[in-house]
Amino acid sequence: MTKSSTTKTLKRISVSNVAGLLIGATLIGQILGFLRTKLINANFDNPNTPLDDRAGVYFAAFNIPDFFFYTIAAGALGVAVMPFLADRLHHGDKKGMWELSTSILNLLALIMLVVGLIILIFAHPMMDLLVGNGLTPDQKHNAATMMRFLALNPFLFTVAGILTSAQQTLGRFFFYAMAPLFYNLSIIVSIFVFKDTSIGIVGLGIGALAGGILQLIIVALGLIGTDFHWKPKIFWGSEDFQAMLRQLPPRSLDQGADQIQSIVDTRFAAGIAGATGISNYNNAYILHTAPILLLGTAISTAAFPRLNARLAEGRVDLFRKEFLNTLKVLMWLTIPVVIVAFFSRGYLARLIFSQNAPDIALLFGFLTIAIFFRTVYAIISRWFYAQKDTVTPLIVSVFVIILNIILAYLLSRPTAYGLAGLAIAQSIIATIEVAILFSVMIYRDRGLLNMKFWSGVAKLISVSGFTLVAGFIMITLLPLGIDDRGMALFVKLSAITIVTLSTHVAISALFGMEEVKPIFKRLKKIIFKSIGQPY
Repeated sequence: MTKSSTTKTLKRISVSNVAGLLIGATLIGQILGFLRTKLINANFDNPNTPLDDRAGVYFAAFNIPDFFFYTIAAGALGVAVMPFLADRLHHGDKKGMWELSTSILNLLALIMLVVGLIILIFAHPMMDLLVGNGLTPDQKHNAATMMRFLALNPFLFTVAGILTSAQQTLGRFFFYAMAPLFYNLSIIVSIFVFKDTSIGIVGLGIGALAGGILQLIIVALGLIGTDFHWKPKIFWGSEDFQAMLRQLPPRSLDQGADQIQSIVDTRFAAGIAGATGISNYNNAYILHTAPILLLGTAISTAAFPRLNARLAEGRVDLFRKEFLNTLKVLMWLTIPVVIVAFFSRGYLARLIFSQNAPDIALLFGFLTIAIFFRTVYAIISRWFYAQKDTVTPLIVSVFVIILNIILAYLLSRPTAYGLAGLAIAQSIIATIEVAILFSVMIYRDRGLLNMKFWSGVAKLISVSGFTLVAGFIMITLLPLGIDDRGMALFVKLSAITIVTLSTHVAISALFGMEEVKPIFKRLKKIIFKSIGQPY
């Protein structure tokens, strides 16, 4: 593929279409994730162990493997590697792009195999450090056994992630979007396979391992037609590879800081309410993560290759323009979602998690603020990564993780807010992290945020006021009843969501906001096509 043909191919890729694919796949993935968690909460019944305690065992088992994966390898998956791959591809050096991909894949794969061996051998001591006395000996044994089945997953995720980074650089997103669905499906299948057996909840570790293997197989299918040839070699002499290696530690440590935060919260939750606390907090955290993945991660992932390409071309003006457009779209989409999430927190918790729904709803309510800032963080962090700056986000992450530990300790004390204090701390640090990165970004590029951007923000604030009122009116008209379950609950939640989001879209149109125009353009096209009229 020549430089010109590569550039033309990337330019033909529609960010909106890619974002649509990723949002659709992520939505299906989140539905499967909710179903998975609901089934875990509802199964593996043990007369001596409450259901939510069993879910707490499941959540605890994933902490250590996730920590190693994100701290060591996740920095290579996308944001730290793709700018270098984009540079090679832009200059028509596809062979060099694959050499870089192969080098980082081989290096990290070897490291993650060693990590898997460590997890396999030291699973029990690691679990003791993670939960202390928060779990019973039997629960700790089950969690450690499950963790041993998960020991290979960091290796599988690492290989799959590097391969999908190369595919995204080439403009291929389908297999990247589809692969995680098979991971969730595999765990769901394992629930039904093992729930009535002596293996019990530990079988979910087998399901997760099978899911990791399936995910890698699906990703590998995406390499067909890309001229990728794996070589058992690391090209240490490559200047780009050496530069990539220098970028990895800050990005990986940045990812690892988030996992340290998760481990700290798990330890505090276990100390406050044992396995029940771990389960309730993680269930609420899953609810809060869903819109972040649906909007922030999906849209930012779709936009990131284009941002890299603009800088590779030397078009800083287009980089600014496309970054701001993505930022504004994310803000416009996220605010009504946060409003719906806050007002409907009780409805959502009861619909998705039958166990301890009021406790989960309370925690989720405090986490809704974090939804907005973590969604915005997804694109702001990529502003730095596109410019091959992984150090600044790391420094900020280290600061906020220290702050989070302090706040989590202070706010979760019995004399303060208990388990809810962990959720409050999350929202506070998410706000601070974005505020700091946003300030650094403006300082570095004084011309980035123009009057047009601030005018759009002012309009968005005004529109959001109407959206807020609409959401409040709807929960007043359709309050959550004690006996609301099943279809009745779903109908109320749907009505609240539809009216609130429709109000946001309608008022945005009245204010002439640019973000709403693609929606009406697409609707107009569908309507005219359905009646057989030219568009």
